[in-house]
Amino acid sequence: MKKYIAFLIFALASSQFHAQTVNEPKDHPVKWSQSYEPFRVAGNLYYVGTYDLASYLIVTKKGNILINTGLADSLPMIKNNIKKLGFNYNDTKILLLTQAHYDHLGAMAAIKKETGAKLYVDKADADVLKSGGKSDYEMGKYGVTFEPITPDYVLKDKDVVTLGDTKLMMLHHPGHTKGSCSYLFETKDNKRKYKVLIANMPTIIIDKKFSEVASYPAIQKDYEYTLKEMKKLDFDIWVASHASQFDLHEKHKPKDAYNPEVFMNKKEYLDEIDSLEKEYLKKSAE
Repeated sequence: MKKYIAFLIFALASSQFHAQTVNEPKDHPVKWSQSYEPFRVAGNLYYVGTYDLASYLIVTKKGNILINTGLADSLPMIKNNIKKLGFNYNDTKILLLTQAHYDHLGAMAAIKKETGAKLYVDKADADVLKSGGKSDYEMGKYGVTFEPITPDYVLKDKDVVTLGDTKLMMLHHPGHTKGSCSYLFETKDNKRKYKVLIANMPTIIIDKKFSEVASYPAIQKDYEYTLKEMKKLDFDIWVASHASQFDLHEKHKPKDAYNPEVFMNKKEYLDEIDSLEKEYLKKSAE
């Protein structure tokens, strides 16, 4: 009997382990996994991501904030980029996220374990993180695509995350995921202050009609809300979850000198929002 119970426990443990096996999709763009030279964007904001998957380091006297972590194989690149900039990877105290998709948090669980940093997420994405992406309305079709993570704190619209003298306001911008979000904060250098927007652009990833997304009945209204709110934002500098979304490689080349002004094009941002709104209206009319 004891042997049977022991076997049963082992079988259950094994089934749970296999149920959580991570199967990160491999048919993604090569540029997602290519390395890129880290650089200072503005003030205490630095780019530490890959060629296209943006990760941002915000440096404070009380430790650092890391936003997004790319794919699972981004981990060594992010660690090396932080080191190249002269900062300590283990000084990472807070982890943030713009959307709960594997291409932006593939290395999140590993970084959380290695640094002991606390993870703050938009409340609407918390369940997807816990399921490893399996409960996502669209990407869930791939199963568990990243190591499941339990957030330390959940945020609602306009909540503020503080570390040292840096205060970031989380902006709830749902649609792309139920808890997609952007961040606003102020930084400065020896010339001036900058209001920075780290934007999660509301791209549409479904082929089906909005009305056919049974697991996300509010998807159409959420996109409408997000597009409306993102038009209202006031900022000096903007960047995004993907380097390609804000034309990083047209504005900054490796070894370029520090130049925040190249990221100060609000018209470009509004043009991109207008383009995404046209896609939304086309999808809404289906």
